[in-house]
Amino acid sequence: MERIHIGRCIIVTSIAVLLFIQLDIETRGIDLIGLKGTATSGTRPESTAVVWLELPTPVEHALPSRVMHQRNLTFTPHVMAIQTGTTVDFPNEDRVFHNVFSFKDGKVFDLGIYPVGATRRVTFAVPGVTRLFCNIHPGMSAYIVAVDSPYYSAVNDDGTFTIAAVPSGTYKYHAWKPGRDIITGSVTVQQGSTLDVVWK
Repeated sequence: MERIHIGRCIIVTSIAVLLFIQLDIETRGIDLIGLKGTATSGTRPESTAVVWLELPTPVEHALPSRVMHQRNLTFTPHVMAIQTGTTVDFPNEDRVFHNVFSFKDGKVFDLGIYPVGATRRVTFAVPGVTRLFCNIHPGMSAYIVAVDSPYYSAVNDDGTFTIAAVPSGTYKYHAWKPGRDIITGSVTVQQGSTLDVVWK
């Protein structure tokens, strides 16, 4: 009976915390909006891009770890967007040995050769673009884009993206894709607003 009582108390407390957070947001008049958009190169969907909103003061909070998979001699995803301070796991889920390294720009590191089932970890503490390679399999490559903002998104295969839970307001945005200049502009986030990024 005591365990049941404790469990009910935890559930009630959790609900109360969620209601308090919601009430606090409503009291301060903060509208959280999912900013939807598209990224294209000319008229073609651009699936390797990352879009993020700039903040005057970066928001600090606990960040969940992310996973860059190594399967079938391929890094997945090919492009990963993260907030600075995020730790990325690099599990070897293949049937052969792998190595993960980056030798220029972004985060420079070399995880060495490690076997199937092993995992290495790297924390990306500063913003920048890190290109990943495997020195055993030269055909493997990927990108990790670390940004100083919680409001970001990697672009989907069809060229669409959603930056979730953005407070309404006007922001400077940036958009990156491999081999092209970063696009910078301004966007006002409100209900129904969209952002279309085009590399010409």
